[in-house]
Amino acid sequence: MATPLAEGDGIGIQFSYAGTQTLTIQITQGAPADVFASADAAHVTTLNNAGLVQESQLFAHNRLEIVVAKGNPQGIHSLADLGRRDLVIVLADPSVPAGKYAQQALAKAKVTVHPASLELQVTGVLSKVALGEADAGIVYHSDIVTSGKVDGVAIPDAQNVIADYPIAVLKAAKNQAGATAFVNFVLSADGQAILKAAGFEGV
Repeated sequence: MATPLAEGDGIGIQFSYAGTQTLTIQITQGAPADVFASADAAHVTTLNNAGLVQESQLFAHNRLEIVVAKGNPQGIHSLADLGRRDLVIVLADPSVPAGKYAQQALAKAKVTVHPASLELQVTGVLSKVALGEADAGIVYHSDIVTSGKVDGVAIPDAQNVIADYPIAVLKAAKNQAGATAFVNFVLSADGQAILKAAGFEGV
């Protein structure tokens, strides 16, 4: 995302990656930022209610997917398999969007999972599976597409949860013009193509 803007408009971009809830707390505590992109609408609503962001817009959607080790050595093929007691399962904590969505998907599938750990970022789930510390977990489809170190098992639509990703310019943004230009690029055909290549669904 940053390269086309830097080359075309001369806009320098610095990204801050963390769990959505962590970024929300940082912004409410005064951390400097120009744009907030969230993995759910609830955290943008929190910032909007606090008078900290301008009107948000949806910029992408994402699906959940089961993450497994390369080659799927444990033969995991469905959410039901995550209930197996012989597997080490990790999930994102329910306090973060990925964890909330995972619980919703498991409820739809009527599957009870006993996770070995609850990660505060979805990247923690991905990392533990990639490192062989866990057999499987639930992450976003985009995480699997961009990782290259794991495989994914699709979750049927009837059990899946579609995550909506909103984006908003902060009212306290020091570079309002640059922030607006970034949001416009994300929503443009070129920006949407980049997101789709990374495993997101466009708007």
